[in-house]
Amino acid sequence: MKLKETLIAVAAVAIIAGAGVVWLAPWEGDRAPDVTFTTLDGDAIQLSELRGAPTLVTFWATTCVTCIQEIPYLQAMQRDYSDRGFNVIAVAMEYDPPNQVRALAEARELIYPVAMDRDGGIARAFGDVRLTPTTFLIGPNGQVLQRRLGMFDEERMREQIERLLPAEPS
Repeated sequence: MKLKETLIAVAAVAIIAGAGVVWLAPWEGDRAPDVTFTTLDGDAIQLSELRGAPTLVTFWATTCVTCIQEIPYLQAMQRDYSDRGFNVIAVAMEYDPPNQVRALAEARELIYPVAMDRDGGIARAFGDVRLTPTTFLIGPNGQVLQRRLGMFDEERMREQIERLLPAEPS
């Protein structure tokens, strides 16, 4: 690809990303990496152990305004779907000071696990995530179904999650 074509492609992605409508799919269909998340409470969560249920992994930072705006949506989805097996895991970026992450998690009374990516290994395993928020929707079979850069559309995300969950008991 010529330099001009590359620059045009990069500019187009930047414009679309600025509009908040980018669903990146280079990972679509790939198996999610088998990483271990270490939560603020010191618990270890192996991603492969969550197979059988859809999981949303979101990379975020305490200084990311959009990440903070997504918290109520993540909380609501965790509350609404956890009894049907849905999981949310928030991964704080390696540059985020643990005391700030803990303070925000406590202040916002987060009901989903928050993991620290102390050495950046989790972000690298997910394709070298550098921008926040970056969200991955992982299907029950461990396949990456969606990769989202920027704030996700709650209604669209709920529709996707609903399709992955077992029916509600009557």
